[in-house]
Amino acid sequence: MSGIYLHIPFCKQACHYCDFHFSTSMGLKEKTIQAIAQELELRKNYLQDQAVKTIYFGGGTPSLLTQDELQLLLQTINRLFIVSDNAEITLEANPDDLSPEKLQELKAAGIHRLSIGLQSFHEPHLRMMNRAHNATESLQCVRDAQAAGFDNITVDLIYGIPAPDHSIWLDDLKTLFSLNVQHVSCYALTIEPDTALGRWSKKGKFIPSEDDFTAQQFEILLDHMAKHDYVQYEISNFCQPGYESKHNSNYWRGVHYLGVGPSAHSFNGVSRQYNVANNRKYTDAINQRLLPAEVENLTPADQANDYLLTTLRTIWGCDLTQLRDKYKHNVQATHEKYLQELQYKELARIKDNILYLTDKGKLLADQITLDLFAE
Repeated sequence: MSGIYLHIPFCKQACHYCDFHFSTSMGLKEKTIQAIAQELELRKNYLQDQAVKTIYFGGGTPSLLTQDELQLLLQTINRLFIVSDNAEITLEANPDDLSPEKLQELKAAGIHRLSIGLQSFHEPHLRMMNRAHNATESLQCVRDAQAAGFDNITVDLIYGIPAPDHSIWLDDLKTLFSLNVQHVSCYALTIEPDTALGRWSKKGKFIPSEDDFTAQQFEILLDHMAKHDYVQYEISNFCQPGYESKHNSNYWRGVHYLGVGPSAHSFNGVSRQYNVANNRKYTDAINQRLLPAEVENLTPADQANDYLLTTLRTIWGCDLTQLRDKYKHNVQATHEKYLQELQYKELARIKDNILYLTDKGKLLADQITLDLFAE
């Protein structure tokens, strides 16, 4: 099985925290969508006839696609690839795009899973992040999607936003649970250098939250998700039973995927490909039937570290036997004392030769993973 990711690199405006590749100019939008369809043609053999189980429209803001553009891309995929009858087809959307009419268009095109970037229900926080929607739209778009018949909805929320206390975060969670969506992705506010918040932070015009404050909000999140019977199947992702994101779960399990569009990444087990993060360079190359991608061939250590990095974040844990036998990295031999220390400090546990992070360990997941990396 495999997946296809399509990067739609256009947004109405720039969010102050976002460092993904996008453009707020729509001048190249039509040419870029045509080029993405052509790239699918050029790369039709990349997945080697594996059945496509997931299709994911990310960005950027894929909800800016017209019905004709969306149908062009889906029809091209269905023509060139073996798509499973029950394939999960997800589209990321901004609340301000999801009018009742737009929702019907998406449903008619074949989208059955919506990923809605709410980020917050608190108006001042939305303005601080420069989101294109308001707090009322955060609520209404989910209700409209449910009324339109979408029964597999995921929403994004951001925590760790500077505030006097945790009351705003608690209110956001209360509102979230009132909507009864099937899936939630929650991310700590990260200050990237090449963003508005990054530049303001460097000048002292924006003061990020202390790490302890953000960690406390993560702990509040875990507590409330558990109380409402959401399963934390990956550090940042929670779902009602049976509603895991198949597409993202496949990433974490090392399933092969094809990424098309400017800045999109692809993975086939032995290498990664990175498309150029420039819309004009991308379209010019594709029009010449050239693939504008860099290829990184993965060493055995790279493959072992990828496996560690992805699996250790999940509810399924890292299979130490597979890490040893398939990826030739025996952490029980090379990091024996460190694994004992992790278990003693209740940061991790090992059961049936699978390494799992505890809730305490998830707060330190990046550092623990780096400490276990193969060299």
